[in-house]
Amino acid sequence: MTHITNGFSAFALEPFPTIEAGSDIAAAITTVLNEQDLVLEDGDILVVASKIVSIAEDRYVDLSTITPSAQALDIAQRTGKSPEVVQLVLDHSTDHFLGTDRGPIIATHQLGLQLTSAGIDRAGSNGAWLLPADPDASARALRDTLAKAAGAQIAVVIADSDGRADRRGATVISIGAAGIAPLRVSEHAEPGGKTKRQEETLSDLVAAAAGVILGQRGRGAPVAVLRGIAYEADDTGVASILHKAPR
Repeated sequence: MTHITNGFSAFALEPFPTIEAGSDIAAAITTVLNEQDLVLEDGDILVVASKIVSIAEDRYVDLSTITPSAQALDIAQRTGKSPEVVQLVLDHSTDHFLGTDRGPIIATHQLGLQLTSAGIDRAGSNGAWLLPADPDASARALRDTLAKAAGAQIAVVIADSDGRADRRGATVISIGAAGIAPLRVSEHAEPGGKTKRQEETLSDLVAAAAGVILGQRGRGAPVAVLRGIAYEADDTGVASILHKAPR
């Protein structure tokens, strides 16, 4: 079935409270919605920055506990990255390559996601944040709690900023999803009676749209609501469309 979107709106949930290890993100979202007299509606998609999910799930690593290998030291020297962070990239990925002689490091995370630096973010000068352990599961937990509180059928996409090997700058992609089919599939007839099937990563399109207002490159808000996007309700998650299965 083809779901057609003719237009949509997007807004940030702000001001958003500071998230710490153990914080209840769903409760924080509900609080902001109530404070702003906002109500979630059927079909709404909440896009949540992976950073706050990692913080809430306490995915912090103290870099003083990391001992860089010779390989990490070599890559660090070439890229200018912290040797400890490079070691974390190696520890949490199955393969990697450098986009240029000086980076970025494009790594296939153990989750099957191909991300800049395996999705690892610096946390000040002494630490780093790993990705959520299971982004799809995190998205489902958020969706279940928020849908029950709102009494509405909604979807949740967990988004992460990501660089590209072929160009400068970063975009935003989905790393977890619940309530939304990650692929938008369409079929149409071609001359000769053949049928052409096309697949779009809808969850990535949603994440990128929200990226305009999410995170450090946008307004700095960690959660956005997209309203008016047509999609198929589905819980297979982003993992279902990856070429490499999680390890």
